[in-house]
Amino acid sequence: MSNTESAIDEQDIVEFLRNDQEFFLRHPNLISDIQLPHASGNAISLIERQVSVLRDRNMEMRHRLSSLLENARDNDKLFDKTKRLVLALMEAQDLGDIIDALFYSFNSEFKIHYTTLLLFSKDDNIDAGPARIVTLNEAREPLGMHIKSGKACCGHFDGNTIHYLFEDNAAKVGSAAIAPLIHGNCFGLLAIGNRDPDYYRSSMGTLFLSYIADMLNRIVPKHLPG
Repeated sequence: MSNTESAIDEQDIVEFLRNDQEFFLRHPNLISDIQLPHASGNAISLIERQVSVLRDRNMEMRHRLSSLLENARDNDKLFDKTKRLVLALMEAQDLGDIIDALFYSFNSEFKIHYTTLLLFSKDDNIDAGPARIVTLNEAREPLGMHIKSGKACCGHFDGNTIHYLFEDNAAKVGSAAIAPLIHGNCFGLLAIGNRDPDYYRSSMGTLFLSYIADMLNRIVPKHLPG
């Protein structure tokens, strides 16, 4: 064997076949002669191997397409639910209508396990329905960090925060998402909880909750006492 022949390795062959697309056209008998090992232990031809690879790729592409279609359907449903909630909030005549629309949508349409809406006020005569009226000073100790940050966040929170937000349901909350309500100053806080500890992960986006919070930021303050 010459030095030139000994210098040829597998990569050289790979590059040669990749660059010479017509090699097997010039040597068609090689296609049927080449035998490849199979997982079953039997040898298969190159053509059979190619068919098998194409079949696997086709199945993979079908799975990807199915996943994309499923995500598209889920997004359509999410959009419809969100649109109905936004329209209901815009059509609300008073604070009670706003709160009722929010809780109905979260509980019945979005199937959110636990919802808490806190509104900060010294007036405890406000008819807030399922929302809670608390003073800002009272909320600062358990929620001070979230009030100050002004940003929505999600994941796992300390027991004091979860207990204050979800009260009797605190022990059932595995993960939560929190969004402060701000109109100049922080006037409240919206929180949702799920029994699954991994449902609201710290890496999960808070786009939906922030969007609803932005809606509340614009329509709730005019219904609160000054």
